[in-house]
Amino acid sequence: MFDIQNYPSFITAILLFQLIPGAGTIAILNATARNGIGAGLGAVIGTIVGDTIFMIAAVAGLAAFMKANPALFQGLQFFGAAYLCWMGIQLIRVKIHSSNLNPESKKTAWRYFRQAWIVSMTNPKVILFFFAFFPLFLKPEATNKTLFVMMAHVTIISFIYQALIVLIGNLIANHLKAIPIARQFATRFAGISLIGLGIKLALNNR
Repeated sequence: MFDIQNYPSFITAILLFQLIPGAGTIAILNATARNGIGAGLGAVIGTIVGDTIFMIAAVAGLAAFMKANPALFQGLQFFGAAYLCWMGIQLIRVKIHSSNLNPESKKTAWRYFRQAWIVSMTNPKVILFFFAFFPLFLKPEATNKTLFVMMAHVTIISFIYQALIVLIGNLIANHLKAIPIARQFATRFAGISLIGLGIKLALNNR
């Protein structure tokens, strides 16, 4: 179908890739928990835009450029790790008191879009993933059109899955808002998770 080889396996692989939690997922859940569905969808679009840029770059052959410039590649990785740690520290520093039952100050979806986009763009390993992923499902007679169809599949499935995360995350967040200790635990856990991911990236790229 669409000159995509092993089409069912292609769809399955995309779904499995989405199920693996990463920095993007945490950024989406953080945005949703703090400012609702609009903020969460802003983070979703930011993540998808970043992934789309990497997919286009992979198709254009920029993965070879990244391999030929290891210093640039490593620099982006360390910047991404530092940014994740910074976001985590900000979450840990948030003070939540038992009397603080008012909703958090509203921040625009654009702000969460930018945060998620930066998280996505500072993970250059994604470009190498797409560079290796697409050829697995290309038929010998496939054209550039097939690559764009594959990109569309990844984008649409990613959006649906991540939008569901936002909706479910918003329901959970609404239940937690009235329980300060649960809000505090969830916020601290998200912060520690981001710092842990950042440190893991930094150590893996030494």
